[in-house]
Amino acid sequence: MKNLLLLFAFTLLFPVFISAQSVTLNESSGWLESAYIKWQPVAGAQSYNVYYSGEGITDRKIDNQLIRSYGTYYRADVMGLKAGTYALKVAPVISGVEGTATTTGALTVLAQDRSGFAFEGGHIPGGYKLDGTPKDGAVIVYITENNKNTVSLVVTGATTNPCVGLQTILDGFKKGKDNRPLIVRLIGNITDLSYMADGDICIENANNASGSITFEGVGNDAVCNGWGVRLKGATNIEVRNLAAMNCNSTAGDDFGLQQDNDHIWVHNCDMFYGNAGSDADQIKGDGALDCKGSTYVTFSYNHFWDNGKCNLLGLSEGTTTGLYVTFHHNWYDHSDSRHPRVRFYSAHIYNNYFDGNAKYGSGSTMGSSLFVEGNYYRNCKHPMMISMQGTDVWNETTKKNDPTNMGTFSGEDGGIIKAFNNTFDASIGTNNMRFVAYGDPSAAYNISGVISSTVDFDAYLTTSRDEQVPASVKSYQGANTYNNFDTDAALYVKTLVPDAPEVAKAKVMQYAGRVNGGDLKWTFDNSVDDASYLVNAPLKAAITNYATTLVSVQGESGSSSSSQTLSAPSNNHQTVASGSAISPIVFTWGGDATDATVTGLSASGIDYIKDATAKTITISGTPTATVSYTISTTGSTGTPATGSGTITVSTSGTTTGDMIQNFTASGTASTFYTINGNLSTSYGSVTYAGLALTQCLKMESSTNIAFTTAASSTLTLVFNSAYTGTVKIDGTTYTPSAGMITLNLTAGSHTILKGSGSSYLFYMSISFGTSGVESSETSELKLYPNPVVNSLSISSDLNVDKAEVYSVNGTLMLSKSVIIKSLDMSGLKSGSYLVKLYSEKEVIKQSIIKR
Repeated sequence: MKNLLLLFAFTLLFPVFISAQSVTLNESSGWLESAYIKWQPVAGAQSYNVYYSGEGITDRKIDNQLIRSYGTYYRADVMGLKAGTYALKVAPVISGVEGTATTTGALTVLAQDRSGFAFEGGHIPGGYKLDGTPKDGAVIVYITENNKNTVSLVVTGATTNPCVGLQTILDGFKKGKDNRPLIVRLIGNITDLSYMADGDICIENANNASGSITFEGVGNDAVCNGWGVRLKGATNIEVRNLAAMNCNSTAGDDFGLQQDNDHIWVHNCDMFYGNAGSDADQIKGDGALDCKGSTYVTFSYNHFWDNGKCNLLGLSEGTTTGLYVTFHHNWYDHSDSRHPRVRFYSAHIYNNYFDGNAKYGSGSTMGSSLFVEGNYYRNCKHPMMISMQGTDVWNETTKKNDPTNMGTFSGEDGGIIKAFNNTFDASIGTNNMRFVAYGDPSAAYNISGVISSTVDFDAYLTTSRDEQVPASVKSYQGANTYNNFDTDAALYVKTLVPDAPEVAKAKVMQYAGRVNGGDLKWTFDNSVDDASYLVNAPLKAAITNYATTLVSVQGESGSSSSSQTLSAPSNNHQTVASGSAISPIVFTWGGDATDATVTGLSASGIDYIKDATAKTITISGTPTATVSYTISTTGSTGTPATGSGTITVSTSGTTTGDMIQNFTASGTASTFYTINGNLSTSYGSVTYAGLALTQCLKMESSTNIAFTTAASSTLTLVFNSAYTGTVKIDGTTYTPSAGMITLNLTAGSHTILKGSGSSYLFYMSISFGTSGVESSETSELKLYPNPVVNSLSISSDLNVDKAEVYSVNGTLMLSKSVIIKSLDMSGLKSGSYLVKLYSEKEVIKQSIIKR
């Protein structure tokens, strides 16, 4: 009986013990159609439950993936809330029992600002309703660094189901047969995926007006790190609450609307530096948020952090009809130019904050019509310009127009800018701001025989929003007029009530970018940065070395509880010619890691330097032999993170294997060819050897390709056959036939230069030996998919007796000598490979990209 009493007493006390484990809150707040809560870890808690109440909802539990650990605290974000007042509560779960919950006070949630052309015709871009709640039947997919390649979803109309991996899921919606609203939520720092679309994540839905997609970040630290987001043939798409950084400029923009998109809304995103590109104006990366061949678009509440080129609008549309874009409440924070730079479009640019812009604000060309109103300009050097007139060609030194030397941003025909109620704040005076209004009587803008403000103006300044620009007002070059789209009663612009410029500035500074301004904080030095358009070295270092503090995501299958992180660069595996130095390889550790160790180095001419302050290990040197190395983090808490790499020495003048340069996959990077020139994705596409080639090397006067062969070989060059230019190979001019040049070369040094006319090189290879023919569309052997992730399928009526896979430097990586229908490529690193297939009839060679 005594034992029973003790047991009974224990069972009475045990729930009291559980309830005592309450939660201590650190912070909570409402935001734009979302709210968040942060709290201290509870000893013994295996997990937490988070609920929200308000606006007719009581204690609704949120998804597990919205609850994350940051080591010293936890955070949960509640998303998809309509505007109103809410309370959040969090309860620890210990031994499967929910403990005492702690509840916040009243949190105010505000509505998103759904203004602009994206909402024309009743369209609601994205997976949320107008009130901010998920659309009926919406499917939500969570993407983390751990599951980005394995997350799966069954998609109506997809070629194969389930679709596995983020890009494969989006590929499933590409056909436009699944009408369910899709909400993709990114959590934490997401680096390159194993399968992407030419270096980007691509969103397409065959312009399915019945479908919609939101691509968004969770909380304040969702990052697209090393890649961008591209839209093609897409309708009703929303991109929000994401940061883009370290984007590969040869792949594209941070966020880019490529062609045939409509009703697109990109908002509350942070745009940071991309990696430097091959062109001189890509030192800060390529475009931050560009738009081409798309209409009914809104870009709002985005934060541009010292970007070189913010918003290119229009390229070769060739019409000024039916193209509408809105830019509002964006923070152009010490960014240099293109805010936006416009061809053809009717653009409404209102309530933006231009903050210390070293080059220019908005630029109009090619008959475009820009209505610029209610913006706040603080030390923006040239707030508005029309190409080849006014401020664009004014030479401050000679006090004359100088179109030969002074064209600031374009040599194209001009458009017209209508301006109303903008505030110019040039009190610091570091930028020598200049703005010429049409008909300004100031003597400075009316000098006989030199300048006239009715010809050399920057904008037509009105006294009211609804004042029309007369047809007599024309651009100096092209004689283009303003189309007065803003006074069309059928468009939203006419009835809009914008904020006053000062109110807009305050609103932008509070709400632009990710939740609470994002997790990467930076303060510019106005006295220096207002007038500078150079790379801000400390900001660049902070972006390059960015590491998440996220430890784990609750309920994530296979998620790591490790709080030690190690960021590996993309060049950790390298192959160099004998006697050549490697490109420096920089690993960065973070999280709870306190140090990192290196095994395998120093060796064979390769050494490393550890910087404990920057938490980096830099590997460099000139290898004398092949070297493999491993890096492991250490710390008192968390599981160590590891990284590795191999440096291979190849013999100059390789005589085995094929030297392949796929400009779409590899750009100008090569260990065999020395390539100097500019890349482009603007000259069509080519299909060759089963590859979809979309990026080319422009054959210009400055282009030079050099290489050395130690034996006889065959050179193959693949061009876009729509262009008829020639090239010079070792001084002799050659004309492509059906877009190709095939030439036998002797051993020695060789060069490829521009000839005459225009030509664009998509692919080249050097083949040593003559056995086999390259696969073509007429071959009986087919390899797919290409690019491949794991299994490479072989389709043929013939028996394949043997298969070999070679690296780009001719090393045999894989061999299979049985009758086969597929090859397991999962053990190979990402990159380009040559596959040789042997049948009783022929030997086939085909280039394959391994993701």
